[in-house]
Amino acid sequence: MKSKTFWINRLNLIPHPEGGFYSEVYRSDEFIPLSALNKRYSKAHRMGTSIYFLLPGDSFSAFHRLKSDELWHFYTGQTVVLYLLYPDGQLEKKLLGPDIEKGEQFQLLIPHGVWFAAQVLNGVASDAFSYALVGCTVAPGFEFEDFELARRDDLLSQFPEHEDIILRFTRK
Repeated sequence: MKSKTFWINRLNLIPHPEGGFYSEVYRSDEFIPLSALNKRYSKAHRMGTSIYFLLPGDSFSAFHRLKSDELWHFYTGQTVVLYLLYPDGQLEKKLLGPDIEKGEQFQLLIPHGVWFAAQVLNGVASDAFSYALVGCTVAPGFEFEDFELARRDDLLSQFPEHEDIILRFTRK
């Protein structure tokens, strides 16, 4: 298994605002016109986008949500735990990884508008091999204006029953 530094350097990954590291792999040349998109969008969007995303074991992907569906794909490293917080307050925990017999999946769908956060299962801060390398595919394509990083106080007021998990996976 390669180290997280190997992947960061080899794939030219840079820090992501939600935590972890990323680099864009694909951005469609074709657009979906605004008239064909749901009203939650304010401009035409690419048909699809894709990134590499590396989550170190000593970090987490903070709660955020997108206006588009996002599909996570497991590549290598350790299992990722994703926490999905739905608008109705339901909290769901999903495992992204290679061990199907333990309930892990190679691909996971994050529906648009759902808050979600992630961390490496049993991540270790000092271990160069404690990470997960995944891919994230978004359709209609990702635009940073469609990305919303959760504010701790807002989530706490909306979902007080999930205080522990919100405090754990927000930064401010």
